[in-house]
Amino acid sequence: MRGAYAEGGCGCWLYVPQPRRQQGTGGCSFCLNNAFHPNYCTPDKPIHRQIDEGIEFHRVRYRHAQRYIAYFQPYSNTYAPVERLRELYAEALSHPLIEGLVIGTRPDCIDEEKLDLLKGIEEEGKIVIVEYGIESCYDKTLERIGRGHDFESARRAVEATAERGLTQCAHFIFGLPGESLREMMDEADIINTLPLTSVKFHQLQIIKGTRMEEEYRTQRQDFHEFTLDGYLDFMAEFIPRLRNDIYIDRFASEVPPRYLSPLQKGWGLIRYKELLAMLRKRMK
Repeated sequence: MRGAYAEGGCGCWLYVPQPRRQQGTGGCSFCLNNAFHPNYCTPDKPIHRQIDEGIEFHRVRYRHAQRYIAYFQPYSNTYAPVERLRELYAEALSHPLIEGLVIGTRPDCIDEEKLDLLKGIEEEGKIVIVEYGIESCYDKTLERIGRGHDFESARRAVEATAERGLTQCAHFIFGLPGESLREMMDEADIINTLPLTSVKFHQLQIIKGTRMEEEYRTQRQDFHEFTLDGYLDFMAEFIPRLRNDIYIDRFASEVPPRYLSPLQKGWGLIRYKELLAMLRKRMK
């Protein structure tokens, strides 16, 4: 699929209140949505315009792409009544170059009705991928970073999604406060128990203006900081522990330098493609 399609990068912001689903307030301590969504995605633009600008943006990198997937990425894109979601998804799918949807959300913002909606879209011949931000397998960490849900909520969401045969991906972050290197390594065994299609791994990056930046400033001893070599060594050991039917969509993340906290020593201006080549060499 990834060889045939390029993600359109369409992001939609859903602000419709739904307190019966949301289990936390204030957002995650590490997160700043502006740090990971493209400039052409802003809530004042209609979805079709976001898609058109996204396609134009990606034409250089994906010169041979003829169809695209609309990616509802920032915030929680099932955080609205199902009828509102139906309208938004339908609007994206009505674009002549869109073949499907990637829906980024949280485990506590999904339910049977919304999963049935997504399954219905798939049964109409569209690509549907659900992405869950799980971030950690440990409840102590999820509480500390302000996720507002426990790991059992993530397990239930992943299992309910798998029961419908939907393709799904989960995000995890390595280096969150309070987690030892051994605990992070052992997450591979826990991830193996989840019926996931794919995973995205990210090294923790401290973002300016977040609550975690202040925590990092005052409690740095609680953070396991990965050097570039240390992270490559970690991933080279971690990856073989995963079930071999789980796809790894990415093993590291790139935040625009202007958003990174000056408190954290970064890895320099190294692109993901270079990191991937380094990891392959390390694993060999």
